[in-house]
Amino acid sequence: MTVFKAALVQMRSGVDPASNAETMERLVGEAVAKGAHYVQTPEMTGILCRDKTVFRAHLKSAKADPVVAAARALARRHAITLHLGSTAVEAPGGMAANRAFLIGPDGETITTYDKIHMFDVDLDKGESWRESATYQPGTEAGVADIAVGDGTARLGFAVCYDMRFPELFRAEALAGAEILTAPAAFTRQTGEAHWHILLRARAIENNCFMLAAAQGGLHEDGRETFGHSIAIDPWGRVLAEIAGDEPGVVVTEIDTARVAEIRAKIPNLKNRRRFEAPAPLGDWARASGEAEARG
Repeated sequence: MTVFKAALVQMRSGVDPASNAETMERLVGEAVAKGAHYVQTPEMTGILCRDKTVFRAHLKSAKADPVVAAARALARRHAITLHLGSTAVEAPGGMAANRAFLIGPDGETITTYDKIHMFDVDLDKGESWRESATYQPGTEAGVADIAVGDGTARLGFAVCYDMRFPELFRAEALAGAEILTAPAAFTRQTGEAHWHILLRARAIENNCFMLAAAQGGLHEDGRETFGHSIAIDPWGRVLAEIAGDEPGVVVTEIDTARVAEIRAKIPNLKNRRRFEAPAPLGDWARASGEAEARG
């Protein structure tokens, strides 16, 4: 079993990637000074910008992106595993990808994950978002092993809105994930309603740790995000949290033996049973492609 210190970096990213990279560098340095072996930054660490012209002017390939390069340099300098929660990079067809990067202590990318579920919603007070107009959704769940502390740990990946889709996390837990991750830029109104309960549920139902670094506060482009970066254990207990939306760092100890302990008490992953489900109806069937598959 593995014991290590994990840090969550809370940011208030703006429209300038260079400025955001400087903030990331400072906060990651604080995390390392507190003994972190693994550091996670929030969704859209590199840029949060509603102006599509400005956004696209900053859009680069993953190889050329300055925030990715800065993250790789930071991981190498501090000899840590750095989880760049996500940033926007070029994707085919003129689209962007909302991509997470897991970077090893040598500065090399261990794996990447593209956000699967697009935040296409109409909230109260006229707040509306259409991520699918800008971002190409990912198609693959993923897990990866990291060398931390005195051993290794297996991570599962998600980004923000993904946390509302429990089947993603279940697939990763069944693939051996001990730690689930959900870096986010959660809106203030949805965060106040659902942030804690969703993350605690994903941890409890999969007997996993949950680590979620967040954006927080009033951003340069006018949006408001909830903050409250949080670490949760497999029993659903909050280990550490930034109690608000100010930028900062929180560090907690992760002991993966806790995963085995909880899974021995409540072995719900082993106790799963197959069942027949009714066919999806209407929009749900069309969205999933199941209507076509069923002929």
